[in-house]
Amino acid sequence: MYRELRAASLREPYASGETPEAELAVDAARAAAIAQQRATSDESTTFVLYTEGHPAGMIGAYFDSTPARRAFVSELWVAHAVRHLRGGVLLVDTARGWLAARGAVKIYAWIADQNRSAIRFYEHVGFADTGERAPIARVPGAMKSLFVSREHA
Repeated sequence: MYRELRAASLREPYASGETPEAELAVDAARAAAIAQQRATSDESTTFVLYTEGHPAGMIGAYFDSTPARRAFVSELWVAHAVRHLRGGVLLVDTARGWLAARGAVKIYAWIADQNRSAIRFYEHVGFADTGERAPIARVPGAMKSLFVSREHA
């Protein structure tokens, strides 16, 4: 299920990471091992949104490996058919709570500069642009911006 959700999220124009084909090519046993690791780790996890018993969204939450141990939300995706149900807000709030419970004070998110909907969404849930930019590896010429939560729940 994780593998299929992640592949669906990678079909978005400004998704970061692997291609959908590469995600689906991951061996099922390896995908299950990744899901198990994320279910029990205090460093990284994935939350899945269900609507009417079906997986309809996901978000990652993790601490980076730098000495600062910055906290991030990533890979937020909600199926188009249920975006009006505020599942994205629920996922971000859940991820922020998980990170805060593990000591996060500031929470970051990389957002594609061209993805105006995502920028508006993250601003709506309390994130602000830090001014830091980086290229998006799989989209030549595209850039992403680092946002930080102004305050978390």
